[in-house]
Formats: sequence, C-alpha cells, structure tokens
Amino acid sequence: MAAALKVGVAGLGTVGASVIKILDERRDALTASSGRPIQVTAVSARERGKDRGVDLNNIKWHDDPLTLAADANVDLVVELIGGAEGKARATVETALKNGKPVVTANKALLAAHGLALAALAEEKNVSLAFEAAVAGGIPIIKTLREALPGSRLDRVSGILNGTCNFILTRMEEDGLSFGEALALAQKLGYAEADPTFDIGGFDAAHKLAILTSLAFGTQIDADAIYVEGIQSISPLDLATAEELGYRIKLLGVATRTEAGIEQRVHPTMVPKSAPLAQVMGVTNAVQISGSASDITLVGPGAGGAATASAVIADIVDVARGASRLPFGVPVKELQKLERAAIQTHKGGYYIRLDVVDRPGTAAAIATRMAEQEISLESILQRKPRDKKLAEAIENKTQTVPLVLITHATSESAVRKALDDVLADGHIHGSPQVIRIEKEH
Repeated sequence: MAAALKVGVAGLGTVGASVIKILDERRDALTASSGRPIQVTAVSARERGKDRGVDLNNIKWHDDPLTLAADANVDLVVELIGGAEGKARATVETALKNGKPVVTANKALLAAHGLALAALAEEKNVSLAFEAAVAGGIPIIKTLREALPGSRLDRVSGILNGTCNFILTRMEEDGLSFGEALALAQKLGYAEADPTFDIGGFDAAHKLAILTSLAFGTQIDADAIYVEGIQSISPLDLATAEELGYRIKLLGVATRTEAGIEQRVHPTMVPKSAPLAQVMGVTNAVQISGSASDITLVGPGAGGAATASAVIADIVDVARGASRLPFGVPVKELQKLERAAIQTHKGGYYIRLDVVDRPGTAAAIATRMAEQEISLESILQRKPRDKKLAEAIENKTQTVPLVLITHATSESAVRKALDDVLADGHIHGSPQVIRIEKEH
C-alpha cells in the first residue's frame, strides 16, 4: 500500500473539527477507497486550548498557518480559515509555492483570487480543489468540471445560501417577520452574529462567480454580479406570492444573453410547480440547463457535516492521485467574461407600492407604466379573501398596498417608470421590486 497522505488542517471551526472527526471515524473505509491511509499530522487555529470535540493530542500544533503550509510533514493543506485576504490567502499561496496540493472551502478567496491561485497550482502541477466552496454537500463543482464536457451550457441557477432559504421558509410557513426568522436562524446556528454576508446576498454571489466560470469557461468576475439581499422581504410579499401561485427564493442566476453573460443574485418569485420552489429550509439546489439536458441537484447547504463531506471528497481525490485543472481548462484559456448589465434583463416583475388611498392613484401609476411600454398582467388593490394576506395588511391604515404583475419587460423600463411614480408623489416609501422567473 502507498504511504500515508499527511494532511494539515488550517482552521478548526465547525467544518475543520468535522473533517478531523470524519477522517478518524471512517479511517478504514477511506483508506480502502483511496488506496492509502489519510492521516492528519498538523493543525492550526487561533485558540490552542479550546475544546473542539476531537482528539488533537498526537497532532502537531502550529500557531501560524503559514508554518503549517510549509511543514515538511504535511503533504496536503486544507484551508478552512475563511476570508479573501490575510492568513487564508497567504496559507494557500505558501502551500502551492511549496508544491503542496490545497483543498479549500473558501468561496470568498476563490471569487477574489481564484484565477491567480489556479495558475499557481497549474505551474506547480498540484491540485487546487474546492468542492466544498459551493452548495455544501452537492457535488456541483465535479459535475460542471467533469461530467458535462460535451454540453454547451446556457444557464446555471440555484438556491446557494442555506441561511436565506431557512429564513424565507420560516417566514412563509410560520408567519414570522424577517427579524424573527433571522433570530431563529442565529439561535440554531444557521446564521452568524453578523449575518450581513448571508442575508445581503454576498455569500451567494461569491458562489455564483465560481459556478459561472466553470459553466461558461470564463474568467471569474465577481464584480459583474448584481446583488440584492432578502432584508426587504415582508410577510405581505410572501403571502401575496402564495396567492399568486409563487414562492419567494433568493436565487443566483447566470445565463447567456445577447448582451453577454448575465449574473445576478436577488429574491425571486418562482412558480410553485418549479423544482427550485420545492427546496425548503437550509437545503441548497443548483439547476443546470444546456444543449444536452437539464439537471437539478439538491442537497444540504449548511452545517459542518455537509461541508466537511465535500472537503473529504477532495482529499480522497488527491490521495488517489487524481489531479485536475481547477477550472476544467488552463487558466490562460478562460475567456474574458462579457458582462450583461442588469438594466438589460428582461422578464416579469412583481411590484408592490404603498400608495396614497385616493381616487385615480392606480390609474396614474398604470399610465406611467404604459409610458414605458410595460404591459400589466394584473393589478391588485383589495382586501383579499386569503386570511394570511388580510392579516399582513391589517395594520396599513394611511396607505394601501398596490401590487402590479407585469408581462415580460426590461429592467430599465421598470426603473424609469418607478422613478416617475416616485416623482409624482403617489407612493410612500420605496417600491418593492421582485423579479419573476419562468419555470426552467
């Protein structure tokens, strides 16, 4: 049998501890699968004495992850520090420069520096593996990089953040406010004390940048992604969506258009019959559409065990001697991404306005829409039969919620019409705009 693969783990949070635990508990099975033992020989973290629920007594401790990355007794570095800069970036660079393969779950690092790191890995002829960086336990990286080489992909989309999906699920099913659902997510460990990165859509955007590169053979361009979070979603929006036959999800979408590659992350009205609408709680899902087929992959998107499982899959690949180009093709062959601005997006829209309750207001707003050649499918200004929706608007006394559903139109037309409506003084507060996705 081949010599043991000596692994150094930098970062001992929930995922890092789970990796060590699983490698220990499944030692024999992983040895049989990879053809050689896999042994954790070194670790690094900020707090040496913290109880992490794993035995570290026979494992070398490094206070500095850079010394771990250069340790001669480490063959493979697992980076689980997090963040796009600082120790995380330096640890990966040090490992690669020393000719050591790297496994990472760090989507922020990859979104910011993935191409440079991949080029370094190619130069040193070692692996840079990152299955755990996107969609937790779903093998989406392997699928895009290895399973679909003969298919021309036109679209990749999905629910890429388990925290947001959990919050929206609890708001819909339990009638919680956004704040109440967020507090529950934090209590259960699904959301950080500072949840901005998740609820603001930035986590999903980093993941989408990686998926876009793999799906379309383009350079990573995270700055090209239009990002909206879920902070403005209200019980009223969710109840109205339900009445109209939709469910609201935070989606990441990358698609080919005549204007280029469109990348966007935002709350979306998804038909209840669509596969993505059925994905609830912390579960993630990714949909791939191409010339050969349409595929939907669903799996756990949050939690240490799911992410650790993806990390270990990459470790086993390295142990087997599998070495693949990080982005499927050499970095120099990745094409510069041709950006499609969000203003060129075309589709249906849900628009909720808090309008001044006086005669002629709805007609004036409809006129502004018509001036931008926006065709309205429906206008809702009523106290509905649905009890949940009625309760959601019960406390609105000075204004009345007016909901517009448009036929397919452009983002620029919607924004111009709403600017004119605001200038007319017909509404209070900011319009709520949610894009509507057709079933894919």
